[in-house]
Parts: sequence; structure tokens; C-alpha cells
Amino acid sequence: MLVLGIESSCDETAAAIVADGTRVLSSVVASQIPTHAKYGGVVPELASREHLRKIEPVVNEACQQAQVGIQDVDGVAVAEGPGLVGSLLVGLVYGKALALALAKPLVGVNHLEGHIHAVLLENRMDRLAGKPVQEAQLPAATLVVSGGHTSLFLVEEGCARAECHSVLSYKRLGQTRDDAAGEAFDKVARLLALGYPGGPVIDQLARWGDAQAVDFGRIKMKGNPLDFSFSGLKTAVLYRVRGTPLAIEAEQRRAWPQARHNVSADELRAHCSPATLDLVASFQNAVVRDLLERTLAAADTAQVDSIFVSGGVACNSLLRARFVEVSKAQGYRVFFPSPALCTDNAAMIAAAGYYKLKAGELADAALTAHASFPLGT
Repeated sequence: MLVLGIESSCDETAAAIVADGTRVLSSVVASQIPTHAKYGGVVPELASREHLRKIEPVVNEACQQAQVGIQDVDGVAVAEGPGLVGSLLVGLVYGKALALALAKPLVGVNHLEGHIHAVLLENRMDRLAGKPVQEAQLPAATLVVSGGHTSLFLVEEGCARAECHSVLSYKRLGQTRDDAAGEAFDKVARLLALGYPGGPVIDQLARWGDAQAVDFGRIKMKGNPLDFSFSGLKTAVLYRVRGTPLAIEAEQRRAWPQARHNVSADELRAHCSPATLDLVASFQNAVVRDLLERTLAAADTAQVDSIFVSGGVACNSLLRARFVEVSKAQGYRVFFPSPALCTDNAAMIAAAGYYKLKAGELADAALTAHASFPLGT
């Protein structure tokens, strides 16, 4: 079964063709980073306009790379939320119209569920084909961490029958109460005039800083101990910068040409003082430590030994290294998607959509976009 996936929840216009929920035949992503870089974050109206310009060429390119005609797909899967409503509607309306014109079945996919299937897409054995890859075991404690989301889930098999082994159930264990982790990275990078997106540039610069130079302490939560909060950490960085030489230094960087996303890490490092490098390294260390500790606590609470980590922040080199290190020391099995499938993409939407199509969970003309679209109970 060939499934066309369409993803447009934020600022990436993406389309992919996935066969049988396991084989990625094509995955095309059109980035909008140059459009939003000068604003230090995504501008919703601009994002919607870019999606309108790119959606058809991206779908056509996905078909060309997969060497299939659009009429050859067996179903269409579209992201229906959560995300920016204007952005979501572009992909969703296009997918609905395409499915109607081709007389193909349509399914809506929760963007967060897509990130979870990104792990399974590369790390789970296809029981029908016997694909020889390392199998990601369920149940699993799953961290979805990106610019818009930071959530913990218990992911389990939805039923015991062999024919529906990939119909999953989700229990929400924790979520951010304010900023998502990726959002905090972007805001700190904007505060320090380091460029956009903030996650990759902080990851690179942190390698030259002392991660123990600034003690941000542990983030303490009242109520659910598995919830996250990063606004206080972001504010702590602000207080360490405001009224200090670091603020003057940031203003000097801000005077650079607007196309700073093309500046190399080495060039940017040359314009950062040791104090700035220490600050970003310590900030990153505090975020990663919190993500790691709460995920391990979730795995312990759920009594599972498998951990999935997905979403754009899962590309962070320190995060991946710390999870691998702890998993070996404490006996957990940790699984990540490849970096290309960590960030927003349509292959994960197509993979999740395949199992919905197999289960008969079809959508109709009433399918619409949702800015808030919780996953699990």
C-alpha cells in the first residue's frame, strides 16, 4: 500500500510516499527558515503563504522521487493538528481535494502521533516482511520534544491481534506548562542574537563552552512531577544578560546582516565571548538534564524499559549522547529516528496514516484543522 503523507503544521511544507508503513520511497521538505530568520521565529501569516506556494511542487517532487504517479497512491494522510491553523489548512485542504479527485481514502493524523511513528518507522521490525532491523519494543515511555511540543506518553499496543500490531494507544504522562523546549532554545538564541533556529546554533556553540559554569539548579514542579516548565529557565538567562556586557555583545551581533542563518558556527563563535559560550552551554545542559530526568522518571513510573525520543530537539547532540549513556548504564533501550525524521516531515504522517487506513479509520469532508489537538488520555 502506497500512502501519500502531507505535513504543514508549522513552517515546513512536506510530502512523502511511504510503502506499507515501513519503507520511505520519498520524503521532501521545503524549509521556510530564510523567510522567518529575520524575525527570530515563525510568523504565522507568512508561513501560510509559503505553504500555498510550495504545497503542489512539493507533492509533485515526492511522487517523482518515488517514481510513482499521483494516481498510484492508495491513500492520502494529512496532518490535522496540533499546529498553526492557517498552515494546517493549506495541507489539509489540498489533501482533501486530492483524495476526492483521485477517489482515494483519506485519513487525518495527529502531528504528535506522527513523531512517535517516526521512531517506529526506522526501528521496528515489519512482521509481515520480516525486515531485519533492530526492533523497538512496546510499551515505551516516549518523549516528543520540539519547538512547539514537549510531552511524555506511555505508548502501548492497541490490541493483541497480530494483524493490528501497530494500532497504538497513548496515555499522556506529562507535558509542558508553558514554553516547549525548542521554543526556549529559540527565545534564548534570539535574546543573545545568535540566529534562528536557536536549537542547532546553541548545540554547536555549546561545544566550546563550560556546561558547569552557570548553575541553573533543578526545575521543580508542583502537582504532576512529570510535567515540564522552561519559562523560568529562559527568564534566568534574561536576568544574567540584562544590563551586563553580554547584552552589549548581543547588540553588536544583532547589527549583522539579517541573513545570519548562513553564518558558519566558527564565524559565529569568533563573535562570542567565553562568557556567552559558557552561558549557552550551561543553558543547554539544564534543558537536557531536565528532559532526561523526567523521561527516566516516566519510564520508571510506567515500569517499562523502552524509551522513544522524537521531535526536532531530538537532533540535539548532547541530548542523544546523554540518553545513550544513561540507557547503557541503567539498562534502558532508547530509540531515536534519524535526524531527517526528527524534524517535521511527511514520512511520519504517511507511516501513521497507513495503519489508520488498514484499521478503517477514514476521514470525510468534515475533517478540519485543530490548533490544539491533544493526543492520548
